[in-house]
Amino acid sequence: MGKTAQVKSSKRRVSFSLDAPHAKQVFLAGDFNTWDPDKHPMKKNADGLWEKTVILAPGTYEYKFIQDGQWIVDPGNDRQCPNRFGTRNCVIVVSS
Repeated sequence: MGKTAQVKSSKRRVSFSLDAPHAKQVFLAGDFNTWDPDKHPMKKNADGLWEKTVILAPGTYEYKFIQDGQWIVDPGNDRQCPNRFGTRNCVIVVSS
């Protein structure tokens, strides 16, 4: 029982954002949600910044945004890696 509590307490709130004031919709997809393009819709604030906060366990994750149906990398994240589709994914490390 104590181990489960430790795992839960080590999870972190991780915020993602994309400056896309003209976008109609933006989603967050990554290996933390089995690359589901519909699971994490982002919300646009008054300044046109799309935001989403997810709870992740410590580890390394790959992700992309889906802006109006197009998969795009996070322009605010230079840490990237190649993917099997010949494009690139963004990488985020969640520390413990």
